[in-house]
Amino acid sequence: MFSGFDSDPAACAGALSRLSSIGFAEEAVRGRLGLGDLNDLQLRAAPIYRAERLEARDPLASAIDLFVLQGTLPVAELNNLFGAAERAALITCGVLREDTHGFRALVSLYPVGKELIVSDHASHELDPNDLSAGHHDRVMYVGTDSRWLARVTLRNPVASALDLCCGSGIHALLATSHARHVTAVDINARAVRCTSFNAKLRGLTNLEALQGDLYAPVAGRRFDLITANPPFVPAPFQQVGFRDGGRSGEDVQRRIVEGLPVHLAPGGVAQIVTELGENDGAPLQLRLRRWLGDAPIDLHVLRLRTHAAQAYAIGHADGNDPAAFLSSVGAWAANLRAHGHARIVSVLLTFEWSQGAAPWTRVDQAFPPKQAAGAELAAIFAAERLSREATLRERLRAGHVVRTSPVAVFESRALGVDVPTTIQARLFGQGLSVEHALVPMELDLLASMDHPVAVSALLGAAARLDLSAEMVVDALVSLVAKGFTRLAT
Repeated sequence: MFSGFDSDPAACAGALSRLSSIGFAEEAVRGRLGLGDLNDLQLRAAPIYRAERLEARDPLASAIDLFVLQGTLPVAELNNLFGAAERAALITCGVLREDTHGFRALVSLYPVGKELIVSDHASHELDPNDLSAGHHDRVMYVGTDSRWLARVTLRNPVASALDLCCGSGIHALLATSHARHVTAVDINARAVRCTSFNAKLRGLTNLEALQGDLYAPVAGRRFDLITANPPFVPAPFQQVGFRDGGRSGEDVQRRIVEGLPVHLAPGGVAQIVTELGENDGAPLQLRLRRWLGDAPIDLHVLRLRTHAAQAYAIGHADGNDPAAFLSSVGAWAANLRAHGHARIVSVLLTFEWSQGAAPWTRVDQAFPPKQAAGAELAAIFAAERLSREATLRERLRAGHVVRTSPVAVFESRALGVDVPTTIQARLFGQGLSVEHALVPMELDLLASMDHPVAVSALLGAAARLDLSAEMVVDALVSLVAKGFTRLAT
């Protein structure tokens, strides 16, 4: 396992500059590997990427192979990628090691936008230098959940930010661009050293990394922004520290949510990416509300993926032979049943102190974000709050309305069956493709809003069709809440 997190990374800064100069960034790596999203990367397909996408061995291909695919570079190819001083610095820092086949990287460099995050390899099974896949103190790689949270984090200027379960420090590092002071916390001492390594590599002075159990190192402090990507997997056996969240999966995330009322500053926002077990009789948002207690905090639940318990058990099981694998599947499935988890849901949770008379909970379904979408998440909060304003109905009646942006509408009909048409719609061209169900009246109203239209005219048209004014206003309020409609100035 890489031990260089204790070394001074300053000497490696030149090597990072070299990687930046050849375009080693998220968009370029994604495009070179032919992926729609870097989250689609499959390390076990490394031979295919090398043969089909990296056959031309230019410096970018070499960097991708070395730092993303965990490959080996011959000496001559490494010399084409780095100069002598850069190569020596990477060896001194412990990032590179020479073996009989050439040079290998002992850590991966994860492109996140234009940033490069140093952390342990995503797959230790594919690393001949370290087959210690069961090490409990491994640092979380930058994976799907990390990228989702990075893309939806609200990037408002704030005085203080806290990143819990910081791992490599990715969210703390990104927060330094818009927070005056950032604190990163992890119970794993190795993760704290990794975060510090990444901060020193950038010469950051507004980030502190602390070891401890969640809020313990920051007792008595409040923060304007709190982020967390905690261990959440409901594992029958706790083997991987950054992954397994107790047999229920809730041991860590429950404590994070319970601590928000004490540690979130007035006007502050907390965002968590996680997975939660769910069954038909108890929607997961009810559990989150219990964890919050009576705190007046608005809650937005963005559901991204749903995994049936059976598929989840199969996907997490392991074993070196068929009997061991099937036994592992049985253990995972039995543990999920024991906790009543019919499904596991991937969610992005956003908490913000309520600005109204009573806190609200909103649940949306969306495709996973593939680009920055923090502004769109902020717009969801603004739309929900506007829809709850006591004066909105009167303002609508006296004003004009217009669509906020083009809307993609999807209708489904069951051929040969007498069932209502299902109408789904979402704002076109958004990073967060949130889908909403529409009723026919809402769809008809949207069709009339290419340009600002007086609500009085809509009410007059409805009266001629024997539709009540209240029905129209109700539909308009619903469209405001869904973000499809706004008051025109």
